[in-house]
Formats: sequence, C-alpha cells, structure tokens
Amino acid sequence: MPDPAHETPSPDAAPAAGRIAPVDVDGVRAVATGTIVWAVLLVVCLLLRDQLSAAGRGWWTGVCLAGALLGVVGLVFVRWRRDRIAARRAAS
Repeated sequence: MPDPAHETPSPDAAPAAGRIAPVDVDGVRAVATGTIVWAVLLVVCLLLRDQLSAAGRGWWTGVCLAGALLGVVGLVFVRWRRDRIAARRAAS
C-alpha cells in the first residue's frame, strides 16, 4: 500500500485550502522607499565628504548617487506599469 505522505502531487492539483491568488503588488511603494533611502544616504555622504575621502571611501557618494538615480528610473517604470495595468483592467 502506498504511503500518502510520500506521494508527489500532480502539478495541476490545487492546494488543500484552494487556489492561492497572486499578491497584487505594483512595486511603487517598495521602489519609492528604496529611492528615498538612497537619497538620504547621498545627503549623509555629501555632508561627510571630507571624512569619507580621508578614509579612502569617497566612492560611497557615487554609489549613493547611482542608487538614487536608478531608483528614480525604477520609480518611473513601476508607476508606468501600474497605470497600464489599471487601464487594462478598466478597459475589460
């Protein structure tokens, strides 16, 4: 007699509690939070520029600048994506 605890479920089998719906997250809050963190760190690095340079860590400012700029690009993208999803839902 096969042991049910060791049976491999078929890929089409639904979980015991039913189908799990995907999380509806647009990513705007996460990207905005990350961008704000990078911007704050950029300000801190600019304020401590002399100390960072003396310690050989002046490059941290560039990393923070890159993080903030990429965050802005990411924010534009996720907002555009969120708006497109909303427009598709409204059209259907």
